[in-house]
This record gives sequence, C-alpha cells and structure tokens, in this order.
Amino acid sequence: MFKYTINHIPKTTPCNRRPGHLLIPQSITIHNTGNSASTAQNERAWLTNPANNRTASYHLVVDEHEVIECLPLNENAWHAGDGSGTASGNRTSIGIEICESGDYSKALANATELAAKLLKQFGWGTERLFRHYDWSGKICPRLMYDAGKWTGWAAFKIKVSENMQMKMDIPKSDLILTDGEHKLLVETLGRFTEQKLLQDAKWKEKAEQGSLTLSELAWLNTIILSRK
Repeated sequence: MFKYTINHIPKTTPCNRRPGHLLIPQSITIHNTGNSASTAQNERAWLTNPANNRTASYHLVVDEHEVIECLPLNENAWHAGDGSGTASGNRTSIGIEICESGDYSKALANATELAAKLLKQFGWGTERLFRHYDWSGKICPRLMYDAGKWTGWAAFKIKVSENMQMKMDIPKSDLILTDGEHKLLVETLGRFTEQKLLQDAKWKEKAEQGSLTLSELAWLNTIILSRK
C-alpha cells in the first residue's frame, strides 16, 4: 500500500504544462522518468521549477514510497509525444511516470498496484495499458526494454493483471454527507445510469457502499456535463 497525495500544479504553470483540456480517459500510459536520482517529490517539484522550459507534464508519478497526482485525471497532460489531436495519447490517456531512484523494484510494485486500481476504477482490462512507445515510438518505459525485447513490459502487464484479481480494500470515502444527501446522491447516480449519461452502474454501487471519493465525484460531474 502506498501513500497517495494530490498536489496539482497551478493552472498558471509556464510552458502550457497544464493546458486544461477536458480529458475523458480511454487508456493509461506508462513511462519511466529517465532520471535515476529523482523521487516522486522531485518530479512534482520539477513541473513548477522556473528552470524547466519544457512543455511535458504527467498526471501521476510513483516511487518506492508514494504516488503524487500532479494533474487532475479529467484534464490532459503532455506526456505521449504525439501532438494535440483529439485522438492522441496526450488527449485520451492518463500518464503515469515511474521513478528510477531508490528501490526500483518497490516503485515498480507500487506502479502495478496503481495501474490495477485505476483499471478497476474505470472498468477496464489490461488492454487499456499502453507504453509511451505505443504513441510516439520512444523507447519508454526504458527499463522495461532489454536487447530489443519488451520483456519487462510483458511482466508488468502480467503483474497488473494479478493485482486486479486480488481483493482490494474498499477505500474510505472523503465525502462527508448527511443521510439525506447520501440518499439523493445514490438516486441521482442511478438516474444518470438509466439515462446513459454514465455507462457503468458501479458508480451508484460505490455511492451506496459509501466508498465514492470526492475526486471521483468531481470526475463524474465533468463526464456528465460533457455528455448533456
């Protein structure tokens, strides 16, 4: 289990690193940072470092200790290297950077757990996992590539699949609701599901269980508004 911190870069961050385009995620893209000395906190700090003149950004960065959410998962990041087209990885995929510093095997284990949780949250299978390479041909995640073969990538996907089969604890919700508000939320999500504004009944079920988080509710609100 890893620590999960939300620390979004400001909308005013230079070089258009937080463009604010609506992202309706269709996949998850895995990267290595390419920096053997950088932690998740270092990578988050680099996004707002005045010396950084690159446009590149990412949603999540994971190391041996923690995961930091640098951009909201309903906004796009520039991580896939394939332009700004609406079907590009940049505009359709959640970018996860895996740090190479410290205990990389632990960072990798945290990344497989994170990817599994996201896939389960969205109701996807491992076919929705992509490499940076799949979008732009860059050899990334580089530590999953060896002598012309992506053996590490195959192993990563297998581990993610195994994690998805494990029973995961239902996360504690950070939504503080009265009984009346909880009932209204469940009824509303049920109605949105019937109207096909939501494609998956699991959101109503999560609300019923009391495990729907504030960030998930914000994401659902964005999706519903985009489909009305």
